[in-house]
Amino acid sequence: MKRRNVLLTRFHAWRIRHISEQQYIYLLSVVVGIAAAVAAIIIKKSAHFIQYLLTSWFASQYDYFLFMFYPAAGILLAVLFMRYIVRQEPGHGIPGVLHAIARRNGLIRFHNTYSAIVSSALTVGFGGSVGLEGPTVSTGAAVGSNIGQALRLNHRQIILMIGLASAAAMAAIFQSPVAAIVFALEVMAIDLAFASMIPLLIATLTAVIMSYFVLGRAVMYPLGEELLFDPHSTLYFVGLGLLAGLLSVHFTKVMMSVEEFFVRRIQSWQQRFVLGSLGLGVLIFLFPALYGEGYEAINSMLKGDFASLYERSLFFGYRDNFWVITLLFALVILLKPFATAFTFAAGGVGGIFAPALFLGSFLGLFYATTIGHFTDTGIHPGIFAAVGMAGMISGILHAPLTGFFLIAEITGGYSLFIPLMIVSTISFALTRTLVSNSIYTYQLARRGELITHNKDRSVLNMMKVGHLIETNFHSISPGQTLGDLVRVISASKRNIFPVVDAEGRFLGHILLDDIRQIMFDQELYDTPVESIMVFPENVIRPEDPMEEVAAKFQNSGKYNIVVLDGDRYLGYVSRANVFLTYRKKLSDLSQD
Repeated sequence: MKRRNVLLTRFHAWRIRHISEQQYIYLLSVVVGIAAAVAAIIIKKSAHFIQYLLTSWFASQYDYFLFMFYPAAGILLAVLFMRYIVRQEPGHGIPGVLHAIARRNGLIRFHNTYSAIVSSALTVGFGGSVGLEGPTVSTGAAVGSNIGQALRLNHRQIILMIGLASAAAMAAIFQSPVAAIVFALEVMAIDLAFASMIPLLIATLTAVIMSYFVLGRAVMYPLGEELLFDPHSTLYFVGLGLLAGLLSVHFTKVMMSVEEFFVRRIQSWQQRFVLGSLGLGVLIFLFPALYGEGYEAINSMLKGDFASLYERSLFFGYRDNFWVITLLFALVILLKPFATAFTFAAGGVGGIFAPALFLGSFLGLFYATTIGHFTDTGIHPGIFAAVGMAGMISGILHAPLTGFFLIAEITGGYSLFIPLMIVSTISFALTRTLVSNSIYTYQLARRGELITHNKDRSVLNMMKVGHLIETNFHSISPGQTLGDLVRVISASKRNIFPVVDAEGRFLGHILLDDIRQIMFDQELYDTPVESIMVFPENVIRPEDPMEEVAAKFQNSGKYNIVVLDGDRYLGYVSRANVFLTYRKKLSDLSQD
């Protein structure tokens, strides 16, 4: 360790002499881009290799009944890996990154650089109804954070490394650099000023080139032909945007409700695994299209082919019945959120990009098929499937820019920008109206820890009550008198004196201004302190978000507020200390 510290110190001394700060960040952008791309490639290759091993030998219709059991096996392996090897609770990736940015100064534990790779590859490779993109982004973020920590970068630089690595990871797995940059700005809510745009471009470009070399260059979901937007079809896309918004709300509420039920009602992870896996297995048995990421099904939808609805299922014999197909579409669309939620509830690790794309493509083709049964729209069904994917990304992630840029890049549908924008905007607006926070942010928002593009709020959320508590207040015990208090005052530089009993319980406090007129009246020195103390109108708890603390100072006009843990006295937080800390953190975050 000493040798490592010495080498690092020498490196920094050499770097300061020979490489400017800007050049250093540019070099780190390349390093972070390569590292994040490698992580993305490993995750994708691992999951697809596992899937190939499990399914390549299938020869008959009955082999696919194993789809019922494969996901449970993968989830169990992922849970055991996380619990007994990594020794951490399985969790969702991107919300964890947002929490680290908001509450831990961007510090992400080292195990996150590899744990999500293994656990998500097992979950998705065995057929869990989730995606790889979320774990890929969170792994990239962990790589960026740990590179920053290893090189002793400051807080602002570590946050920048997280933003660069997150964007690079997404750029590598989707081969979509523009959408990746927008994602870092829109979803990760990183405050990337103009000075950071060059590093962001370098990191994403590096990652995409790495992905091209290893995975090959191809459009992920090709539409197959040049599809143009007809302005006369605008109302059709308005309708699809409304449906995408409603379905996004359904997805978010199902995810919240299922998670709430499993976390609050079921304490044992074994029971959660059994119930979640059982629910997932039943859904996949009835609707095999829900198995795995569903990328083959998505590609079929983009071609106007809905055979994945009934292939390998109990409903194969009804493939020519329009009303049965319509019902299958509706059921798969409505039940996909439950399949994803059960995968997470059972302990699986994955992301929600793939489920959002799956839902969007199925919703779009369902919409096109239903309308096309009654009237000739003259629009290729694949357009609706592609545009539906943008609507679901926009609604579920609350990220309209990411939605239409991503779909334009991964489908090659740049000529569809107008319908992509229509559906993305309407879906986002409707979802945001009905559900104020996205699937990534609702837990953080509930705890008051959500980082946003509002810099004041973000800086406050990065501050912690525990770091602001001042303890140099002289306390006095119950049973003592005004005379005892005067002697304490003579040795104190503060104007507040908490009354604390022998067990550390806070009973009230005495303000110097309240006793100034009687403190020199010796006839009153026998007055017990209980007679002159008051209990404050406002108290602060250690877990209170700083935005709430700042509001208490503003509304009360007080300069010091007591901090209590239950009824135990911890100290005081001062308005001046909050303001100075805020100014320092704001300065640290500044890119100028």
